[in-house]
Amino acid sequence: MVKRSNSRAIQAQHKRILAASPVCHICGLPIDLTLKNPDPMAGVVDHVVALNRGGADVPSNKKSAHRSCNRDKSDKEYGRVIKRSGSLSR
Repeated sequence: MVKRSNSRAIQAQHKRILAASPVCHICGLPIDLTLKNPDPMAGVVDHVVALNRGGADVPSNKKSAHRSCNRDKSDKEYGRVIKRSGSLSR
């Protein structure tokens, strides 16, 4: 179980990450920070290297992304970028 203080700290960290870079690292388009979940274009924080692929849950492995881009990326190979067409590129 996650302690409330840790949860609040993580939420604050994620808000700082989104505010510092309101551009989706996956598609390259701006993130409208006024949008909230469940809007697919809402901002979320993505683990660049997925946790189940050995990525760490640390700020240096987290970047801003659209909710839909993050969902589409899932845990795909690091270094692959999803284009708006849905195709993958290196």
